[in-house]
Amino acid sequence: MAAIEADAEPTKVLEFGLGDGTYCLDIGVIDEIVDAGELTRIPNSPAHVEGVMDLRGRTTTIVDPKTLFGIDEAGPRERIVVFDDDRLDESGTLGWMVDEVFQVRDVAPEDVDQATTVDDDGVNGIVKSDDRFVVWVAPDVHSETTETPAEA
Repeated sequence: MAAIEADAEPTKVLEFGLGDGTYCLDIGVIDEIVDAGELTRIPNSPAHVEGVMDLRGRTTTIVDPKTLFGIDEAGPRERIVVFDDDRLDESGTLGWMVDEVFQVRDVAPEDVDQATTVDDDGVNGIVKSDDRFVVWVAPDVHSETTETPAEA
């Protein structure tokens, strides 16, 4: 994902929880947020693929970002962030199972520290907030191994 330019406009991000941490995604890559429902497990799928669900007639692959990012903390797993098919280089609809969704907010370029994440393709930077840090993640971190069942 492209680096954030210092003279750029603020970006709207969605903040969400994974375990004890707070993370965010650019709102532009998100199609919708839905309640977590029943998933159909796919035999022999990668560890980060939770299963699939029918989302308004679309087979949607649900990924566990905790597995992708090596997060061990448990959480309620209440929401699914569904990505916009047109904004990702994937075929098929994809969603991330998150513990909870907090808010949408603007992030100014000067509030993002990229120096600590220069070698990490899955992280755009660390957003400095009043009393906490929010990890700005990239949705394409999963790209190698998330085929939909029809493609497998």
